[in-house]
Amino acid sequence: MSALAQAHVHRQFRRWALAFLAAAALIAGVLAGTSPASQAAGSLPCDIYASGGTPCVAAHSTTRALYSAYNGSLYQVRRASDNATQNIGVLSAGGYADAAAQDSFCAGTTCVITVIYDQSGRGNNLTQAPAGGAAGGPDNLASATAAPTIAGGHKAYGVFVAPGTGYRNDHTSGIATGDSPEGMYAILDGTHYNGGCCFDYGNAETSNNDTGNGHMEAIYFGNIKVWGYGAGNGPWVMADLENGLFSGVNAGYNANDPTVNHRYLTAMVKGGPNQWAIRGGNAQSGGLSTYYSGARPNVSGYNPMHKEGAIILGIGGDNSKGSAGTFYEGVMTSGYPSDATENAVQANINSVNYGSGSTGGTGLTPGSRISLQATTSCCTADYVRHDDSDNNVVISGITSSSSATDKGDATWIVRAGLANSACVSFESANQAGHYLRHSNYQLQLATSDGTSLFQQDATFCPQAGHNGQGYSFASENYPDRSIRHYAYTVYIASDGGANAFDSSTLWNDDTSWNVAAAWS
Repeated sequence: MSALAQAHVHRQFRRWALAFLAAAALIAGVLAGTSPASQAAGSLPCDIYASGGTPCVAAHSTTRALYSAYNGSLYQVRRASDNATQNIGVLSAGGYADAAAQDSFCAGTTCVITVIYDQSGRGNNLTQAPAGGAAGGPDNLASATAAPTIAGGHKAYGVFVAPGTGYRNDHTSGIATGDSPEGMYAILDGTHYNGGCCFDYGNAETSNNDTGNGHMEAIYFGNIKVWGYGAGNGPWVMADLENGLFSGVNAGYNANDPTVNHRYLTAMVKGGPNQWAIRGGNAQSGGLSTYYSGARPNVSGYNPMHKEGAIILGIGGDNSKGSAGTFYEGVMTSGYPSDATENAVQANINSVNYGSGSTGGTGLTPGSRISLQATTSCCTADYVRHDDSDNNVVISGITSSSSATDKGDATWIVRAGLANSACVSFESANQAGHYLRHSNYQLQLATSDGTSLFQQDATFCPQAGHNGQGYSFASENYPDRSIRHYAYTVYIASDGGANAFDSSTLWNDDTSWNVAAAWS
């Protein structure tokens, strides 16, 4: 072995040892009960990647610093009332987001996230995605309040991507191009996804167009099956390599890529010359699993790769923007990270104790699955469900012997209110990306189109149940109307009015709902 080769081996061993020691220290801290509210100096994700010899070249988060020394802005918000903007920073160096500053700035109006700042110092900020080959633009900006969470014991907000929402940077610094090695991770809401193309975070084309096989390398999360897919019904962590979502070496089905739907999900992709991997795990606890590690797909264009070095969030490389998802933090690295380095990063992520945010103190928690049970004496075995034949919303009897489809149609995923984070929205458990919304006062199941009207129509504010049981849910844009069943159909209804469903008879009972355990 030459002296040069010996030096290379020494460097590789040193990187592995540093990453291993970092992981051991982090795990020991978690086991010892170290407070999640403080992040140990030198132990944050980009510190760990640097110690492993694969430094961050982009670092994005709306919840916390990703370097122990970082004391700058995490993101910028713009409020609707006067179009003023404000940067939201950290509470202290290496700390968590100052959500109170956002709450104060956005009080009495709505805000969107305009910039997600790059903490690496390279200026790889993410801003509103422009038009691309697949769809027009510029894309929508994410509501600043639609994804509340808790990080390190502190309130924070994620980036809630509804279809049509997207962020991009086509003029980056330090991001891998060609066949150069890189790594990346993202913390996502594993319950928020759909089958649209494509909820990505990572490396994409600089022209906003599909320029061919191998011109992308990004994390994908969702349950689309047009290209690759994994075991079960999804969602899956896959790699978007352009003109293909790959779950392994082959196009199509790869059994080793499992369905994963942790409330907080760690998703990782890394790639170098004829080598790439997919890894993932529960961001709240436990280690990482390797879903694939091996050679590049045996299809023209993927070996060698032709990466271009733009960064995208929430969209495909050609601005395909039919996807949905929620992003909390993520990085991109220079060089192919070792498994030991990534394991140490995962240990730090676990220490954050990501948890759901409050929705007005009601006990309805974003990300949780529930069923809504009628409290009127006639109908206590009935639950709110959608009708697959016409997407109307009704109540019907659900029991333990009901079909899996019926149980799923009566199960809802609680989301922070799309128009007001102090309220709630209800996403179908059976049809991702479809929400309860009213139209002409009748409730329907509909796909979010990202408009302000849809967000208001799909937002309901919990109150104490009008009959003293459970909760009542007032419409965000018609606050004198609450979700009510009448003749087994569900409306937003007022207490007295011109419509039959506005009848005062039994209004208190018909508008009161028990939040029950999810049927599915």
